[in-house]
Amino acid sequence: MQTLTLNNGIEMPALGLGVFQTPPDETRAAVASALDLGYRHIDTAAAYGNEREVGEAIRDSGIARDEIFIETKVWISDYGYDETLHAFDKSAGKLGVDQIDLLILHQALPGDFGKTLEAYRALETLLANGKVRAIGVSNFMVDHLRTLLDTASVVPAVNQLEIHPYYQQRGVQDLDTEHGILNQAWSPIGSNDQNLWMALGEVT
Repeated sequence: MQTLTLNNGIEMPALGLGVFQTPPDETRAAVASALDLGYRHIDTAAAYGNEREVGEAIRDSGIARDEIFIETKVWISDYGYDETLHAFDKSAGKLGVDQIDLLILHQALPGDFGKTLEAYRALETLLANGKVRAIGVSNFMVDHLRTLLDTASVVPAVNQLEIHPYYQQRGVQDLDTEHGILNQAWSPIGSNDQNLWMALGEVT
């Protein structure tokens, strides 16, 4: 599988299986099938409610842990420095791993962006302590990124965004690229809202 090099030198498989809206009782089989087909990147999140099943499928696969790239996300209810450190413990425990390959903030919390910044500071601590191999953000817009970059010690490795032919968010992509942040697409072939985006003239 082709890999991409993140801004800290970590190699990440270019194609990953996302388990958003995959019921826990179906997740184990879905991840097992994906790994059998050659996927080596699994993307989950605390808010998806299926981290435990992802971990079980990885362990049952018989594939060496260092051959599988695990990505998960911290939900906004766990933002804040101490809260985010604890969120890592919860996710790592459910996944059954000591180290997470990529840990990202699920989205900005505009109503209390200070807690978002504290959450990111916790990610920096986890990175420095070797608990995670790379850190990043998701669904961060231009203003969120500019504010984060003003205070962050570590530039995010990725910004996971909705990017597909019907919705490309060029401004955010350009800012990410300018700072060496990888644009990571969710719903890369289109989302349920694609007709809405077309109606709004968002096709580029």
